[in-house]
Amino acid sequence: MILSKITGTGTYIPSLKKENAAFENEHFLNEDGSTFSSENDIIIDKFKTITGIEERRYAKPEYTTSDLAFFASQKAIEDSKVNPEELDYIIVAHNFGDVKQGTIQSDILPSIATRVKYKLGVENPNCVAYDILFGCPGWVEGVIQAQAFIKAGIAKKCLVIGAETLSRVIDKHDRDSMIFSDGAGACIVEQTNEADSGIISHATQTFSKVEANYLYFGKSFNKEEDENVRYIKMLGRKIYEFAITKVPAAMKIALDKSGVGIDDVKKIFIHQANEKMDEAIVKRFYRLYKQKSPENIMPMSIHKLGNSSVATVPTLLDLVLKGKVENHQVNKGDIIMFASVGAGMNINAIVYKY
Repeated sequence: MILSKITGTGTYIPSLKKENAAFENEHFLNEDGSTFSSENDIIIDKFKTITGIEERRYAKPEYTTSDLAFFASQKAIEDSKVNPEELDYIIVAHNFGDVKQGTIQSDILPSIATRVKYKLGVENPNCVAYDILFGCPGWVEGVIQAQAFIKAGIAKKCLVIGAETLSRVIDKHDRDSMIFSDGAGACIVEQTNEADSGIISHATQTFSKVEANYLYFGKSFNKEEDENVRYIKMLGRKIYEFAITKVPAAMKIALDKSGVGIDDVKKIFIHQANEKMDEAIVKRFYRLYKQKSPENIMPMSIHKLGNSSVATVPTLLDLVLKGKVENHQVNKGDIIMFASVGAGMNINAIVYKY
C-alpha cells in the first residue's frame, strides 16, 4: 500500500509584533461608516475575550508572501533532509499573492510556487510548481493533493506551503482588521511504505449556495477612502454559525472513513481563526460521538500569532513538533487530526498517524 507521510516541517514567524494596545488610537467604524458608541479599549477587550488574540505578527516591509513561503520551505527541507532537486511538486496555498508594502495590487505572475522554486534554486524542470486558492484551508488541501499525486504514482516527494501577508489587505477602519496576521508554514510530504504512519483519510467540502460571499473583497468602511480599493471583509456571525455546524460534521466524515476510534485521537490541529469558535467546533465534534472533548486536545497559537490564514495549521504543527507549545507534544504512533474552514466556504479535515 502506498501511503503519504510528512517527513519535515518548517515555519517562518515574522519578527514585527503588534499588540492589542497598538489599536487603541485607530478610528474603527461600522459598515455604514458610522462611529462606534464604545471606546476602543472596550472594543479591544471584547475582541480579546472572543478571539483570544493578544498580539499578532506582521512581515517586514521588504518581505512579501513568496519570501515568507521560501523561508518556511527552507526549514522544512532541512528538517526532512530531502534533496530539493528530487521534489516532484511545490504547492503553495495563499489568498492574495505578493502584495508589496504600500501598494494595492496583488501580484501572482509568476505564481508564488514558481517564485519559491526560483528562490530555492531548484533546476529540475520536472518539479511542477503551482498555487492553490482555497481560502484558509489551502495548506490542508495542498497536503491532500500531494497525497493524491503520491497515491496515483506520479509523485514521491512534495513540498506544501501555506503563506500569507494579510496585514497588506486589511481595512484599518474595520475592527476585524485586528484578527489578521502574516506568516508561513511548510512541510514535505513523501511516499512511504510504512503501514504504521502517514495520512489515513480525509474529507473536503465546498459550500457556495448561500455561503460563497461570507468572506469577500470589499471597500473601506471609511466613506472618504477610495471606493475602488478593496480589503478583506467577512460576515463574522455567519462564519461562526457555519463553522460550528459544518466543520464538526466534516471531521466526523474523515474520522469515520479512517476506521479510527474517537478515543484514539490525541491532538486536533485546527485553523486558528477564533478561540471561542475553535473550542465550540471541537466540543461539537465530540458531541457527535456522545462524548465530552478531552482536556488538552487542542493546541493553540492564536493568542500570540493571530490568524495568518493558510499558515496557521502548518505553523502550529511545526511549533508543537519542535516542542515550542507548552503542555503539547506529539509522540510516535499518535493519531492526530487537521481541520480548517475558510473562504469558499471551504472545509477540510485529515486523519493522520504520526
